[in-house]
Amino acid sequence: MINEQIRDREIRLISENGEQLGIMSAREAMKIAQEAELDLVKIAPMAKPPVCKIIDYGKYKYEQTRKEKEARKKQKTVEIKEVRLSPNIDTNDLNTKINNARKFLSKGNKVKVTLRFRGREMAHVQQSRHILDDFAETLSDIAVVEKPAKMEGRAMSMVLTEKR
Repeated sequence: MINEQIRDREIRLISENGEQLGIMSAREAMKIAQEAELDLVKIAPMAKPPVCKIIDYGKYKYEQTRKEKEARKKQKTVEIKEVRLSPNIDTNDLNTKINNARKFLSKGNKVKVTLRFRGREMAHVQQSRHILDDFAETLSDIAVVEKPAKMEGRAMSMVLTEKR
């Protein structure tokens, strides 16, 4: 809220250079702000009494949007990378997939390990579960299972994340 939108009976006023001017009525604070040719902005509405500051509102809004932009820049998005396996995978192929998963995890991504079943392989789902368990066990030094192995249609999948 700015200027005339502030309807509180009393407010705590802070000047443009940061010094406290004390508790006064909103009308008096408005006069002081107009004399300084600046805006009266409510910065802490939940405080008792609410805290208002005399500042240039346009500049204040600009600073806020810049801070938000900077915060968004520093955020890291976590991607989910997928590693697909089949029930009759050979050990060397499995090691290659494990190395790929290790690389993804070290970059800070999550890894979804999917074991896909085709045709007759659906009859041997339970015997193939050990492949995912071994995969997780091999990566246990740097990864932890976020979502355990579960059947989803014709595929069994689990999600691994980097250890904190």
